[in-house]
Amino acid sequence: MSTNLSADVDAYEWARPWYTGKRVLVTGGTSGIGLAVARAFAAAGADVTGVGAFSHEIEALGDKPVPADMRVLDVQDGEAIAGMMAGLDRLDVLVNCAGIIRRNDEHDPEVFAQVVDINLNGTMRMCASARTLLAASSTGSIVNLASMLSIFGGGLVPGYAASKGGISQLTKSLAIAYAPDNIRVNAVAPGWIATPLTGTLRADEDRSQAILSRTPLNRWGQPDDIAGAALFLCSPAAAFITGTTLAIDGGYSIA
Repeated sequence: MSTNLSADVDAYEWARPWYTGKRVLVTGGTSGIGLAVARAFAAAGADVTGVGAFSHEIEALGDKPVPADMRVLDVQDGEAIAGMMAGLDRLDVLVNCAGIIRRNDEHDPEVFAQVVDINLNGTMRMCASARTLLAASSTGSIVNLASMLSIFGGGLVPGYAASKGGISQLTKSLAIAYAPDNIRVNAVAPGWIATPLTGTLRADEDRSQAILSRTPLNRWGQPDDIAGAALFLCSPAAAFITGTTLAIDGGYSIA
């Protein structure tokens, strides 16, 4: 994501009529896809709160333009989540990007459980706690972060793959449950995106080339590719879309 705020504003000018004055909460908003999403909604005129699990993540942003209120929040802490929600006067959009991956370690049941608790249970905690506020909005919307591993298996990451498969099914289930409250629930399923989580893979020339050779658009995705889709899914242009998981992978899953 560009650190030039004026460029960001120009890129999302199309969404300003939809989001000016709206209140948005983004988990995992201190890095990678979550940070791009937080910046995109802010550039579109929304009042954005971004949260991350650790204060050092916020401190690491330094003086980079971050047009959002950044706070510490652990999505494993139900009481902390409830306290944050109680402090909000309104909420129109929730985007759940908080997550971890522990390659090679997730066959350990304890590591597996931690990954699932953050990625899947953490998303459910946020959705359940935000429901009342989103219902009061009358146009409330949730976007969850799934993955192409919602479709494929991952031999090195069984916890991550299981959690992301769960996100896709949770999204469908909450879309049904929350529809009477006029809350739409969708998910995005990123492919190979250039974020800190994929840094090791991108640095490995053989692995990176194998990924690119299967990706019809022949490039790594960027966090902005996901941010634009999130803005669309939460907008009036997507008013009749709920319960869907949108693949954003440059065609990787169809190749």
